[in-house]
Amino acid sequence: MAARLVKRCACLLREATLLAPVVAPVGRLRLASVAHRTLTFSATCPSSHFPGPLSGLVEKEQLSAPCPEHQEVERLIEKATRPEELLELLSDGRCLQESHAALMLIQLSRLLSDKPEDRASLVQDARFQQLLHLVDSQISAVWHGTLVKLLRSLYALALPAACRELRSVEQEVRWRLRRLKYRHLAFLAESSATHMRESPELLAELLLHLERRWTEIDDGRTAVALMAKTGHLSEPLMNRLEDKCLELVERFGPDELRKVLVTLAAQNRRSVPLLRAVSYHLVQKPFPLTKGMLLDLAYAYGKLGFHQTQVLQRLAADLLPHVPSLTSGEVARGAKSFALLKWLSPPLFEALAQHVVDRAHTVTVPHLCNVLLAFAHLNFRPEREDKFFSLVNEKLGPKLRSLHPALQVDVVWALCVLQQVQGEALRAVLCPELHARFLGSESPKDQSTFQKLLHISATAQLEHPEYTGPLLPASDWAPWLLACDGKATPLQKELRDTLRGLLGSPSRGSFAVATQCRGAAGHGWPVPAPERLCSPTSHSSLGDPAAAPWGQEAGVPALGVPQLQQPEQRPAGALRPGPASRAGRRLPGGGCPLLRVAGAQV
Repeated sequence: MAARLVKRCACLLREATLLAPVVAPVGRLRLASVAHRTLTFSATCPSSHFPGPLSGLVEKEQLSAPCPEHQEVERLIEKATRPEELLELLSDGRCLQESHAALMLIQLSRLLSDKPEDRASLVQDARFQQLLHLVDSQISAVWHGTLVKLLRSLYALALPAACRELRSVEQEVRWRLRRLKYRHLAFLAESSATHMRESPELLAELLLHLERRWTEIDDGRTAVALMAKTGHLSEPLMNRLEDKCLELVERFGPDELRKVLVTLAAQNRRSVPLLRAVSYHLVQKPFPLTKGMLLDLAYAYGKLGFHQTQVLQRLAADLLPHVPSLTSGEVARGAKSFALLKWLSPPLFEALAQHVVDRAHTVTVPHLCNVLLAFAHLNFRPEREDKFFSLVNEKLGPKLRSLHPALQVDVVWALCVLQQVQGEALRAVLCPELHARFLGSESPKDQSTFQKLLHISATAQLEHPEYTGPLLPASDWAPWLLACDGKATPLQKELRDTLRGLLGSPSRGSFAVATQCRGAAGHGWPVPAPERLCSPTSHSSLGDPAAAPWGQEAGVPALGVPQLQQPEQRPAGALRPGPASRAGRRLPGGGCPLLRVAGAQV
């Protein structure tokens, strides 16, 4: 056997020596590897013969060796700067390989990415149609990486959804999904997922493969990109990607951390373990955070309502030096983000207020409204409030009636909270034409706006005695208060049950009564449980508990009852009111809704 092995080695080396001058250096290396594989196979299979397979293998390697003409075509494709140069390659009679047509289409999409007006004329070109037919006929020979880029390019060229060649490429991709590497799947998802709505089968299979092979993700960029592009399309995939990000979060840089938080905020996913991990690394690692990163991080934390003290302290401290370079839109965005978190950093907000005053000529009305609302939700009044609020009145006064009705109410409500409202602003929002829009609406946003109108009306009565009207009539807000009674919280229900037990009889008390305008409900706050008990010192009628005034009477002490009210529902990202404003809390008898009890104290 040893003699036979030596004889075959000699034959193999002799043929390799004869073919060596013909084969290029690359081919020579390939030939050596083929010879090694063939030699090993022969040694392990004594019964096999070697009559001529080496020549066939050598011919195969020669065919796959780089051809100067093919290299020239690839060089021309890469250097093309106009679509015409690529289309001329079809009419020059050049020998095009299987992948050349696909490479030409990829280069065409790159050249036309900034020229959408030229795409329509290109699709009508006969040479372009010939190129599509050529790709369709050779699609099975295109390599995996080129295939996924080809599909992305066909989507970018805006071919019709019913185009035969496009459907052919999509079908080829579907057949190869199991064999594609995960980076190819991620590239497809990142670049083409939004275009696959017309091909739901391909999109569904792609998402399924991404979910099943999620353990193959080995870098943070892929995980973050998939979260942003496809996480909202598949709940199981998003859960897997969150787990992978939690696993790789130690390797993330500041940009990856920012993208993770912004993606979670955009999809309104409050993944607490991932948020805690990201917050930990933001605090522990001294990342250099740019102005844009700081604003994005503050927005994400505010949108998700995730309050982490150390992170917010760092964001506020790092953002403070950047305040002079902020635009009016960035100032409004930063103030709104911190207001959503109920986080007040006095140095930062003083700097924001001063920035608005110093650049009054560049501040737009919408941005000024957002800053004002943020200040109101934090109950923040700058030290130089005279200049700031004079700017607000100067900018918003003439344009208040031209704003959207809901925004008008928000602005005047903010001015009431900050005790800077003027009579003209009160008249603008309390006129019947405006508040009639929100009366009786079942939208949570409109109901919240109507409640703010109640607060504004209370401010007009209590803090502006010179104001002569108009006001919200009782016929408008009384039915609204009775409707709110059906939305009692569990704590409200428990309190009412306790009070009913103390009364002993339902006829001895009344709940959620719409009182007169001097009562608490007329000032913007419904009274959850006003009670009137019969006693020798009280002769009021139980059927009309609102008949008597709510002032102090002999032998009838007035006691404060804490406000219990259903939290208002706001759309995602909308500002939520903070603690009850001064305008809404100042009520007769001590500043809060009252409970009348005759002869006893509860």
